[in-house]
Amino acid sequence: MGRFLCRRTPPPWDIGRPQPAFVRLADAGQLTRRLLDAGCGTGEHTLLAASRGADVIGIDVSRTAIARARAKAAERGIAARFEVANALELGSLGFSVDTILDSGVFHVFSDEDRVRYVAALAAVLRPGGDCYLMCFSDKQPGDWGPRRVRADELRASFSDGWTVESISADAFDINPMGGATQAQAWLAVLRRS
Repeated sequence: MGRFLCRRTPPPWDIGRPQPAFVRLADAGQLTRRLLDAGCGTGEHTLLAASRGADVIGIDVSRTAIARARAKAAERGIAARFEVANALELGSLGFSVDTILDSGVFHVFSDEDRVRYVAALAAVLRPGGDCYLMCFSDKQPGDWGPRRVRADELRASFSDGWTVESISADAFDINPMGGATQAQAWLAVLRRS
């Protein structure tokens, strides 16, 4: 994803505001306590959670994205922590959280790395904690964009040590791509056992 951050036109996923699904979660009081935004990009969801009172850290593998996220936090006067880190190695960060956000990270991994990613999430999420995961859906027509994910793949990935509370159809808002301004998504609510 980092290669898009140097372009003049932002990549499809960097819309300059939080995804509506995460705004709804914040409005419902779900983005609170100690929270991790895994693969935070330029920080919109981290900043949303921080503005609603969460003690939040956003991590991303892209140094450019983290620099932009830190600049946004400073410009907006929002206290949020951002770190360059690999989402496949969360256990090495040395902390635990009550809530995790994943907006468009799960779908970028291969099958093998998905297993590592789910284990990494489990390593930092306290028992009883929730993970709100939004990924590209197999309902999205065409072949542009990231790999599509089926709902049964989500259930299978989170079958050991997790409770799948819900998987519902949703949509990512995106910067126009091929005329589209939205992409079909799954929003999963996953509870750590």
